[in-house]
Amino acid sequence: MNYFAGEYDAVVIGAGHAGIEAALAAARLGCKTAVFTINMDAVGNCPCNPSIGGTAKGHLVRELDALGGEMGKTADECFLQSRMLNRGKGPAVHSLRAQIDRRKYSEVMKHKLELQENLELRQAEITDIKKTGDGYELTTQMLAVYRTKTVIIATGTYLGGRIFVGEVSYESGPDGIFPATKLGQSLKELGLPLRRFKTGTPARVLRRSIDFSELEVQEGDDPPEPFSYETRELGDNKVVCHISWTNDATKQIILENIHRSPLYAGKIEGVGPRYCPSFEDKIMRFGDKPRHQLFIEPCGENTEEMYLQGMSSSLPEEVQLKFYHTIRGLENCVIMRPAYAIEYDCVDPTAMLPTLEFKSFEGLYGAGQFNGSSGYEEAAAQGLIAGINAARKVLGKEQIILTRDSSYIGTLIDDLVTKGANEPYRMMTSRSEYRLVLRQDNADERLTPLGHEIGLIGEERYRRFLDKQEQKRAEIKRLKTTVISPTEEVNRILVSRETSEITTGVRLIELMKRPQLDYEALAPVDTQRPELDKNVMEQVQIEIKYEGYIGKQLKQVEQVKKLENKKLPQSFDYREIKGLRLEAQEKLNKIKPLSIGQASRISGVSPADVSVLLIWLASRKGQ
Repeated sequence: MNYFAGEYDAVVIGAGHAGIEAALAAARLGCKTAVFTINMDAVGNCPCNPSIGGTAKGHLVRELDALGGEMGKTADECFLQSRMLNRGKGPAVHSLRAQIDRRKYSEVMKHKLELQENLELRQAEITDIKKTGDGYELTTQMLAVYRTKTVIIATGTYLGGRIFVGEVSYESGPDGIFPATKLGQSLKELGLPLRRFKTGTPARVLRRSIDFSELEVQEGDDPPEPFSYETRELGDNKVVCHISWTNDATKQIILENIHRSPLYAGKIEGVGPRYCPSFEDKIMRFGDKPRHQLFIEPCGENTEEMYLQGMSSSLPEEVQLKFYHTIRGLENCVIMRPAYAIEYDCVDPTAMLPTLEFKSFEGLYGAGQFNGSSGYEEAAAQGLIAGINAARKVLGKEQIILTRDSSYIGTLIDDLVTKGANEPYRMMTSRSEYRLVLRQDNADERLTPLGHEIGLIGEERYRRFLDKQEQKRAEIKRLKTTVISPTEEVNRILVSRETSEITTGVRLIELMKRPQLDYEALAPVDTQRPELDKNVMEQVQIEIKYEGYIGKQLKQVEQVKKLENKKLPQSFDYREIKGLRLEAQEKLNKIKPLSIGQASRISGVSPADVSVLLIWLASRKGQ
């Protein structure tokens, strides 16, 4: 028999990376919040790689932190090794990645949820959602009924989860935890457009069964850099990672057994991630490559499990063992957890507004892999925005929309709700047209004022941020006004750095613009330099050296903003506009873009269609 169990302002379904950020944001903004999870021991679980960040993903974590999210702080608390990727390239693609202790990360996040005021963490499977007059009614498997004003669905890969290992297939969530089997049907009955996606993970192998003597060692940075702007220092790296390579024997075993892959045997319906394919998919798609790289990474300080990054598979367990044994260092490895593929239900994200609220269901939000994305960082970013907007909906405040020019988070959400996701969406720096402006080093400058305005950044942290910005402004002014005379020592330094001597006094900022020179090189002659925050020095150098390129990109941003400011009606049939192509009419009616700018990014809407929209919008001005 059903029984009434409680009432909330916001309910979050799922306590993975999206659910955690959503629940914490809603609770911290003053809403009575509950987060439901099938298994409390899986809160903040990292069922795939034991790391946070990476190319473009590191940008997302920094932006989360700048807005007041939790992922960056917890990653710093649980870090094992930290590396800044792509240092050999330009600053736009520098991205932080940290190996973490996955069990500690889960434990720390769970405790943060338990300690958070206004927040209740509950172990229960939500099996039914019904729309009521002023909110939603949720029923659990134990027949408890909860009422709530807003709901955030953050089910990850649990919704209708099914595991595949060769010929073996069974209902399950990741890491052998029960799936959510009934909720999917309830969401379909509600009217949400669900589809099937697929992802996978490599085997975990026993550390002592690996021969490390033949493997390349991958050290962390010294000193390691934190994700959070609140973390003062991390201490030393605690572990090293290792690199190995596949070979012809590995490839041959895959080819001989490809018919046993559920993906190639047609047993998996779901669409997999193009940019993170299974190892057998790599072999079939890139058959000309003689070898593939893999990284051997520790899963934690107090476990002997090692993660084989780059080697996910859904082949039978005995085939996995065969091909792992062909790899240098893994000839005698013992599999502790076999690799597997997992198929799950998710939603078509074009059914949502850029606020992550469903267009047809007021107060219902989606976040994370439920929205068709892939990755912990993408999930957490969406969870934060969904949690903020659910709270603001309850509090009667205007919804927050991050734009493409403001952040990678804005780019991620705009891509999902405007273009949709035909496969699990992964953030990459190439997805942003504003890469040089949206660097990981200036995430606080771009987003901390908004985080403070929303209410997730406290006064003390905001004061430190303002002090840092003042320090930066003062330093740029100093560089512009300080003149370096052409002494013998100055010219010796310039020649040693393979740049031309000076014959007259030169402003320090002009020397800094030279690609061969930086703060370190100029230190002997820049004797009046004040004590500066490392991040301030980095930002100043980048902005000086790339001033022209940054200026061009900012002009581009201003031009695009004009289109973003041209708002479109939400209750309108685009078939009424003469001159729009049929495909454009259909796509515009489906997406219901908020602005001309968003309309221009819809697949199937051409520049000619945008011109028609602009003319039509201008003709409506007086109406």
